[in-house]
Amino acid sequence: MQTDILVVGGGLGGVAAALGALRAGRSVIMSEEYDWIGGQLTSQAVPPDEHSWVEHFGVTRSYRQLRNGIRQYYRDHFPLTEASRAWGDLNPGAGWVSRVCAEPRVGLAVLEAMLMPYRGGGKLKVLQPYRPVAADVEGDSVRTVTLRHRDTEAEITVSATYVVDATELGDLLPLTRTEYAIGFESRSDTDEPNAPEHAQPENVQAVSICFAIDHVDGDQTIDKPENYDFWRSYEPSFWGGPLLGFKAPHPRTLETTTRSFTPNPDDDPLLVDADQRKGGGDENLWTFRRIAARRNFVPGAYQSDICLVNWPMIDYMEGSILDVSEEKKARHLRAAAELSYCVFYWLQTEAPRVDGGQGFKGLRLRGDITGTEHGLAMAPYIRESRRIKPVTRIVEQDLSYAVRGEKGAVNYRDSIGVGMYRIDLHPSTGGDNYIDVPSCPFEIPLGALLPQRVKNLLPAGKNIGTTHITNGCYRLHPVEWNVGEVAGMLAAHCLNKGLTPHQVQENDVHLANFQSQISREGIEIRWPDVHAY
Repeated sequence: MQTDILVVGGGLGGVAAALGALRAGRSVIMSEEYDWIGGQLTSQAVPPDEHSWVEHFGVTRSYRQLRNGIRQYYRDHFPLTEASRAWGDLNPGAGWVSRVCAEPRVGLAVLEAMLMPYRGGGKLKVLQPYRPVAADVEGDSVRTVTLRHRDTEAEITVSATYVVDATELGDLLPLTRTEYAIGFESRSDTDEPNAPEHAQPENVQAVSICFAIDHVDGDQTIDKPENYDFWRSYEPSFWGGPLLGFKAPHPRTLETTTRSFTPNPDDDPLLVDADQRKGGGDENLWTFRRIAARRNFVPGAYQSDICLVNWPMIDYMEGSILDVSEEKKARHLRAAAELSYCVFYWLQTEAPRVDGGQGFKGLRLRGDITGTEHGLAMAPYIRESRRIKPVTRIVEQDLSYAVRGEKGAVNYRDSIGVGMYRIDLHPSTGGDNYIDVPSCPFEIPLGALLPQRVKNLLPAGKNIGTTHITNGCYRLHPVEWNVGEVAGMLAAHCLNKGLTPHQVQENDVHLANFQSQISREGIEIRWPDVHAY
C-alpha cells in the first residue's frame, strides 16, 4: 500500500495526526493494534488529565471539539436529568480528576465521528488490529513500514513520504534505527535537579491496567487470583504499608495517607469541582475517576455509579516493558493484569468498610464498559515511552516552578503548542517514589518533534524529546493531542511546500509561516498571563 502520510498508532496522538494531515488535503493510512482507536482515553480507559483553564484556553481547537463532542453525545443519547442536561460544563461522571469524566465508548464514538468524513471520502484508511514489525530504511529516511495483523499474522507493507510514530511505546524508533533514549537520564547529562547521579535506562514509570467497577446487590465475588497471596503481602519500601490497601504515599508530600472508599455516595454531581489547583482529588477513590454518576441520569437509568480504577495500588513496578524480549514484555503485562485482579478481589473480600466490616461483595467488574470479556481495560495504561534524541530536548529546568519561579517556563522560538500539568511521575521500576512537583504553564518546541538525524519520521505522543522527568507533564491527553495534530500538519505542510521538517524549524521565515498556519487552525502557541500551581 502507498500513502502520503503513514500514522502508526491510533491513540489520541495518532488520531490527531491523521486529522491534521487530512485537513490539509493529504492521504493517510493509520494503523492501530487494538480494537478501539483513542489510546489512553478509550482502550486504556483513563479520563483526560487536564489543566485548570481547559474550559477557556490552553488546548487546540480540535481537542476542544472532542471534549464538546463527548458532552453533546450525552445530551443527544443519554437520559440526563434536566439539571445535568443544562449544565454547560457537563461532567458525566462527576469525577474529581477531570471536568470531562466519561465512559470510554463515548470518547470512541466521538473520535470515530471526527474521522468518518475522511473515511467516506477515501482519504483515510484505518488498519486494525495491526502493529508494526519491520521497517525499510534508506540513509536517513524511512521508506516502508511492515504491519502485522494481531490475529491472522497477515502482513501489509506501507510506503509513505512521511511516517508518524504514534505508538504508545515508540515502537518505530528501534525498527527504523532512530536514535532514542529510555528510562532516567543522569544529572551530568541533563543538569536536572531531580535526576540521579547515574543514568538508569531500565527505570521507567509503572504500567497500570485499569478497570471499571460498579456496586450492585448480591455477591459478585470473583475466584481468588492464583498469586493473590504474593500481591497481598507485597510492600514497596516507601509505601507505608501493603500495596493492597488504602494507605499510600501522598504524591505531593510523600507522607503516608489513607484514602477512603465509599461506593455510591449520595453526592450532587453538579457540585464537583475538578480543579487540580485545589489538590489531586483522590482522597475518595470512588469519586476520583468516576466515569458515570448515577445522579446525572434520570432515576433508574443507572443501578450504580461507575468507577474507573486507576489508583496507586494497581501501579506495576516489577519491571520495564521497554527494550525487553517479547516473552518478558508479555510476562510483565500478565503480572500487571494479575495485580489488577488481585486489587479487585481485595476490594471485594478484605477492604475495610466504615461500618467496621470487610469487603464489598457487590462490586462488579464492568468489562462491557471497557470493551473486554476479561473485565479489565483493553490496553495497558502507558505513562512512559521510548523518546527520540531530538533537535531540542525539554529538560526540568525549562519549566519547573522551583527553578523558573514567576518568570514562567522557557519561551521557545519554535513553539507549536502549549500544555500544563504538574511534573507527575508515578512510582517506577527502579524503586523510586512519586516525583510530583509544580510546573509552569509550558510550550511545546518544534525541535522536540524532530529526530536529530532521521528526516521523515515524526513522533506523535510520549516519544517526543522530553526526559524521564519532563515526560511527567508532557504525557497527558491534551498535550499528546497537540503534539500529534502538529506532527500531521507538519508532514502535510512539508509535502505541500517542498520543505523538510528540519528546514521549517531552522529557517525563521519558514517557521513563522508554519506557526501562522497552525494558529489559523486553532493551535495556541503562547500562554496568556497564568501562573504555576
